[in-house]
Amino acid sequence: MELDGVGLTCAQVHEVAYGGARVTIVSLDRARAAWATAQELTAPVYGKSTGVGANRDVLLEGAGHDLLRSHAIAAGSPIPPARARAMLVVRLNQLLAGGSGVDPAVCRALAYALNHGYTPPLHTYGAIGTGDLTALATTALCLMGELPWQHSTSPTALPPSAPPNPPDDGPVPVHPLAPSDALPFISSGAATLADAAIACHRLRRLLDAAVDVAVLSFTAVDASAEPLAAAVQEARPHPGQAVVAARLRGLLAHEPTTRVQDPYGFRAFPQVHGAALDALGRAITTIETDLNASTENPLFAASLAWHNGNFHSAPVALALDALRAALVQTAQLSTARLATLMDPAYTGRLPFLADRPGASGALILEYVAQDALADLRHLAAPVTTGAAVISRGTEDHAGFATQAARHTLRCVEPLEIILACERTAAARALQPPPPDRPLTADLAESRGLLSGE
Repeated sequence: MELDGVGLTCAQVHEVAYGGARVTIVSLDRARAAWATAQELTAPVYGKSTGVGANRDVLLEGAGHDLLRSHAIAAGSPIPPARARAMLVVRLNQLLAGGSGVDPAVCRALAYALNHGYTPPLHTYGAIGTGDLTALATTALCLMGELPWQHSTSPTALPPSAPPNPPDDGPVPVHPLAPSDALPFISSGAATLADAAIACHRLRRLLDAAVDVAVLSFTAVDASAEPLAAAVQEARPHPGQAVVAARLRGLLAHEPTTRVQDPYGFRAFPQVHGAALDALGRAITTIETDLNASTENPLFAASLAWHNGNFHSAPVALALDALRAALVQTAQLSTARLATLMDPAYTGRLPFLADRPGASGALILEYVAQDALADLRHLAAPVTTGAAVISRGTEDHAGFATQAARHTLRCVEPLEIILACERTAAARALQPPPPDRPLTADLAESRGLLSGE
């Protein structure tokens, strides 16, 4: 995969993290230009010749290594190596975009780490959406040889708690990071963006599969295709709604129903699921903007150091908050269709799709789906209503995109389970009813089809 600081996508971040894609640096020109600017400046520069946070007015020289040591901390559960790989590729691409002032040789060291299975030992807590300081300080100390790398030839083979393995295909990546490079290296939300990119890639695949699940449910209850008509969609031209309705029209092949109107789970599916697709599209656009942006403070450009707030994660946090709310809406509609599948008035079958009167059939799927939906609702609580004032009041706001990304990544499992419950019930409704049995294998099969695994 070629990296140039311009074209990195959420799908590519996922491929590097979980597919083991190797990376190639296209050009270091922008990184070199920023580094040259940083070397030439003699005026005080935040974090280079001063302290940070409340110590911004304290003139310091050569204290960058102390900054890294003070900011590297392990708190909470370990981060899996694949997510650490995602962070590395994001930070590498950001450095290639220019503006950081970091020695360009650091880029080659990060690429080497990615291509030879090295990841820093990261942990969950330590960021509030104004920079992933603990994760990147830990990475910097690994580069300097002060902390051990984790090592694996497969990005998903190493358990999060496993000790570092000895290298088997080259020397351990080491770079003597200069003190002046310390703050510029860690002044980034690369870990947050990595989680957000992974989540959005998986959710895109899942929301796409949800349309196929809806087709099964439409067919099982002989739902009306009238709400999908082009005339209806043209009267309210939201992009996602039109896409969902058009795709359903192309996939449904049953005769028109005799019912005047179906429940909302069917009649309003294009509107609700389309809104989720629109929210996902906005989130991906926002995240991919930052994957290829110079979110550096200070920004070294045009022969100057520009002190700024580009690191602030408000756009990402807001986009992810909206996405999680939209996921709840479409998941609720899935549970509504699941309930309809249990109703003989719509399926013409026994209640709960049972094989004999009085049997429970697929009833338990409703319990499982509602349990997962409850988790999804909790994960949808907005992070952007929070506030934080730290460093003696000098840092008086936070975006909390870190928490938004973490919660969005956690949304994948419950949403997949909800859709799998609907798919399992719809498939059962379209076949002769089997005897009652544990539905664990059926649900696992549906989840595998949804995730593509």
